[in-house]
Amino acid sequence: MALPCFVFTGCKEQQADSAPIATASIAPVTRGNLSSTLTVAGEFQPYQEVELHAKVSGYIRKINVDIGDRVKTGQVIATLEVPELIAQVAGSQAEVRHSQSEIAREQSGVALAEASYAAVHAAFTRLSEASRRRPGLVAEQELDDARAKDLDAQARINVANSDLEASKEQLGISQADNQRVQSLKDYSVVTAPFNGVITMRYADVGSLIQAGTASNTQSMPVVKVAQSDLLRLRMPVPEEDVLFLHIGGDVSIKLQANGKTISGKIVRFTRELTTSTRTMLVEVDVPNPDLTLSAGMTAQTTIVLEAQKNVLTVPASAVLKGDTQASVLIVDSENKVQKVPVTLGIQSPDRIEITQGLSEHQSVIVSGQTNYQPGQVVHPQLSTISMPKQGDNQ
Repeated sequence: MALPCFVFTGCKEQQADSAPIATASIAPVTRGNLSSTLTVAGEFQPYQEVELHAKVSGYIRKINVDIGDRVKTGQVIATLEVPELIAQVAGSQAEVRHSQSEIAREQSGVALAEASYAAVHAAFTRLSEASRRRPGLVAEQELDDARAKDLDAQARINVANSDLEASKEQLGISQADNQRVQSLKDYSVVTAPFNGVITMRYADVGSLIQAGTASNTQSMPVVKVAQSDLLRLRMPVPEEDVLFLHIGGDVSIKLQANGKTISGKIVRFTRELTTSTRTMLVEVDVPNPDLTLSAGMTAQTTIVLEAQKNVLTVPASAVLKGDTQASVLIVDSENKVQKVPVTLGIQSPDRIEITQGLSEHQSVIVSGQTNYQPGQVVHPQLSTISMPKQGDNQ
């Protein structure tokens, strides 16, 4: 009875020894360029956009644009009819002319006063000289009268000059008022403040437009104009990635409308987090000279946060991330599995930088790591995962 048992046991050992060796999918540790990226949705906005109001009240006499029209800086958008303003302009111009006439009259008065003074002063001078040369020849009363006339004529010159200065000041006031009224008249013509596109039209010919002179005035705008030949692409960046933002950072932009991909640079960011979303607004300026893009369109943006050159990398699937220490399974020169703790660097969507723990050309297991135990002999098979080339930007 013992013999059959012995033979049976030997058969089991022979079957165990002939069990097939497990195959392990491996990839080599390689050097290359690596970048850490963030992919978020972005939305296009006009570079600048404004609703145009009239600064004076009036009726729309003519409106020259409609939605979708392209306008240039200074182009006339609409013209208002303001009859009372025309009358004010005429009145202010009349005041200016009146002040100019007053100045001319006062200048003539000054000239007359100076001529009168010259005659009176000459007479007083002659009497004074005669009295000095021949005392008693001229009566003192006559000399006093001549002196008084001389002083009076001189005072009249001062009065005339004062009247002339007052007229000049009045001219300045009249000109200032005329300029003010003329400026208001100029405001009756609404012009484009920059090159853009009319995105909304609020008024038609005959519409009454109230003056938009204060923020609390509920005045109706005439049109809305947006600068769309240059767009702002706005993206929310999570708080944990804000520290990696910098002006000039690379951004890849995939347009949802046509699937095209364009490159851009970070131009500005708010440097303040939105408390409700814990994100920071980042902007990229995107030229749009032919207006193929429209405000409100979306894009998938990929922001380069960090970049390293010529670093050790492994496929992301090779890394086992524990609570305290990351590790990988390597296959040594004897085809035995070894567990190696590693220190990680930056991570791209498909590869991770290894700063400590591995050397170039070692082989790491990239899938099914739970099926292998340290010390186990495996049959390594090169994985189909693509490897980065030297100098590639991953």
